[in-house]
Amino acid sequence: MTSTPSGGASATTALSPLSLEDVTLTYPDGDRRLTALDGVSLAVAPGELVAVVGPSGSGKSSLLAVAATLLRPDAGRVVVAGRDVSGMSAGERTALRRDRVGVVFQQANLLPSLTAEEQLLAVEHLRGGRVRPARARAAELLESVGLDEAKRRRRPHRLSGGERQRVNIARALFGGPSVLLVDEPTSALDHERGAAVVELLAEVTRRHGTATVLVTHDRGLLGRADRVLTMDDGRLR
Repeated sequence: MTSTPSGGASATTALSPLSLEDVTLTYPDGDRRLTALDGVSLAVAPGELVAVVGPSGSGKSSLLAVAATLLRPDAGRVVVAGRDVSGMSAGERTALRRDRVGVVFQQANLLPSLTAEEQLLAVEHLRGGRVRPARARAAELLESVGLDEAKRRRRPHRLSGGERQRVNIARALFGGPSVLLVDEPTSALDHERGAAVVELLAEVTRRHGTATVLVTHDRGLLGRADRVLTMDDGRLR
């Protein structure tokens, strides 16, 4: 893919599971508006892991929120899984997000009463799917992120921080998303466990062919990324 100085949008945008074209996002701040994203363009290919770094308040979280269709930008174009989200209703964006976008949050936010396997089955229940094939899919995904059968039957308080984040990743992949958005997944982990989580994200990105955007503050964990971009005052460099 041919990159542009603005962060990676190109003539191959139409082939990218995720693309942002000249996106601007502002927030109200008293009698003026603050610019969170300033003409951001980005295209991420299937099986590509793009890391975004930058100081707090630079716009990284806003970038993920727009890519996840949680926020509608003031200007620009956002395409997810080949669909332009600009004209979609809130319900259509919710359905697209549910079916095509996986999100790995900074905190795993697992339900304390459910086992690791049940965390994934709860997602399928909300989607109205069938339990039996979902159970096999859950076991397969949890095994692929390094959790054996015994750990798949444990509740969150009996899993380590790194293991809980692995459940978080498996849950995000459960629906077979085209796009995987990852927000500071190592912030609560030591360097060794954080490095293992980033290694896992690189592996699942290639294995599942997702277009993955990883936001992180830890520049020591960027060796597995295909590209590293810097967010500065709402601009992607």
